[in-house]
Amino acid sequence: MPLMVKGFRDAAEEGGTSVTGGHTVINPWIIIGGVATVVCQPNEFIMPDSAIPGDVLVLTKPLGTQVAVNAHQWLDDPEKWNKIKLVVSKEDVELAYQEAVFSMAVLNRTAAGLMHTFNAHAATDVTGFGILGHAQNLAKQQRSEVSFVIHNLPIIAKMAAVSKASGRFGLLQGTSAETSGGLLICLPREQAARFCAEIKSPKYGEGHQAWIIGIVEKGNQTARIIDKPRIIEVMPRGATLHHDNSNTSPEPAL
Repeated sequence: MPLMVKGFRDAAEEGGTSVTGGHTVINPWIIIGGVATVVCQPNEFIMPDSAIPGDVLVLTKPLGTQVAVNAHQWLDDPEKWNKIKLVVSKEDVELAYQEAVFSMAVLNRTAAGLMHTFNAHAATDVTGFGILGHAQNLAKQQRSEVSFVIHNLPIIAKMAAVSKASGRFGLLQGTSAETSGGLLICLPREQAARFCAEIKSPKYGEGHQAWIIGIVEKGNQTARIIDKPRIIEVMPRGATLHHDNSNTSPEPAL
């Protein structure tokens, strides 16, 4: 618990704030959480309602954290492990788990800052409702008659196969919950590739990534994933195989 409290304070400091109070509850699990508040000027934040047809959708963290954490727990559960062992190795699961933990520990501060640099039109974070749920919620907020169409799903390597083999999570359907997920951002088409390149710059430190995952088209404030989305296998840090994850063009090509 002291390490969790220290980590919470360190994360708050990295985010430019501090922990100023709190309360304690008795609970059978060790948990920690908080509420962040801020006072800012209107020009310091981006309203989440200005997407227009022709924009593209960018995601700043890979999907699959829920699957990775559960698969790691299943290493000690023979019944559940037997359902997935034909599609994933124990080493794959360990690496995916480490990648999920690393991803969850990365703040969205850099991505949020770059939204201003590259004139983002709208954004939301991807958490408990999964990529599709949050895309749908964001689409409903738009002032223009638009819909979001997702073509690509960047997923921690092997977790798509685990989700399919287990018959759980709905990762490929976009309904798998994410914890501390990335930002789903609507960007002007001409700015999106530059955003994806800039966020990976060494000046922002390790761990920042982004992919173009779809398009904004004229529609009725809905969001959907195409029938056969392209799965981008995001290789964990430390993996022995090296895949090129730099392709940021959705299917069909923009």
